[in-house]
Amino acid sequence: MHMKRYRGATMREALAMARHELGPSALVLSTRSVPAPGPRGWLGRRLVELTAAVDRPGPDVSEDRPQRPLFRQHWATVGQPDQVSHAETLFARLRATGLDPAIVVEVVDSLPPRVQRDVPLSTLRHVLAERFEALSAGREGGAPVEVFVGPPGSGKTTTIAKIAAQERARRGRRHTLVAADGFRVGAFDQLRLYADIIGCPLRVVRTPNELDALLDDPRGSLLVDTAGRSPRDPEARALFEQLAGRPGVRTHLVMPAASAPREAERTLDGYQVTAPARVVLSKVDEAESIAPLMGLLRERKLRVSFLGTGQRVPEDLERATAEALAMRALGDARSRTGGRA
Repeated sequence: MHMKRYRGATMREALAMARHELGPSALVLSTRSVPAPGPRGWLGRRLVELTAAVDRPGPDVSEDRPQRPLFRQHWATVGQPDQVSHAETLFARLRATGLDPAIVVEVVDSLPPRVQRDVPLSTLRHVLAERFEALSAGREGGAPVEVFVGPPGSGKTTTIAKIAAQERARRGRRHTLVAADGFRVGAFDQLRLYADIIGCPLRVVRTPNELDALLDDPRGSLLVDTAGRSPRDPEARALFEQLAGRPGVRTHLVMPAASAPREAERTLDGYQVTAPARVVLSKVDEAESIAPLMGLLRERKLRVSFLGTGQRVPEDLERATAEALAMRALGDARSRTGGRA
């Protein structure tokens, strides 16, 4: 398959260039908004970048037409630039949010042509939420031991404090906060401060044997804070492996929502040794949208448990329901998709 990128002031212009060079059977794989080159880009001017492909050689596109979803058929067979459909426009605008092309195609395919022209934002949220059901941990109950791992500064300790404070305020439950990096001086100072404020017990484990003893007899629900160290660190790796292999333990990987997909992929690969069952997207308020991470998490079959939406404890933490994920993924989609609330 021969692929090439084209840039134009509008999608219509970029599509015309692709069809002129590659022919009417060209398949548009993706579109995105990019800064214009030079001074125009510095002033905020943007272009549409379109990636198109064509089989050379290969069977005519019409041969596999019965197997294609409606929207994929249209991308492959539309012949003239002035025939750009509402489906294509919606596709481009949803792609501009950072959503994976496969997810966008599913969303657009699910909408009747009469709706695609001016789809309400509420409808987009509903349709996208259906695609995110497999990505959401919903409002599941807690495991006996909840472990939080992640890079330095990702928000592990704050996330634990928010969960503990919400459970204390709403249900009267007192979780035990565990500092699993107690062998470092000052490592648990912040967690101890939160424990004092919330009114929760704090345990500090300094050796693997102490951790084993605590997990063997937890005496209530535990929220375990781990060091923000590389999984390659021998001590950190030993701790992660010790936790990952025990029953009743559920591990959450805490990752900033503003992480670029490649950075997020490296984080997921690096912390694979911890066998995370859930992901916490922290610092959502610092990200334009969580959309760029959704395709990666779906590919890895990981569910999102919580969304950290700010620094306030306990207010800025919400369950990552499918509806919440859809809303955060669309972000400012009101202006980008032309939808209405």
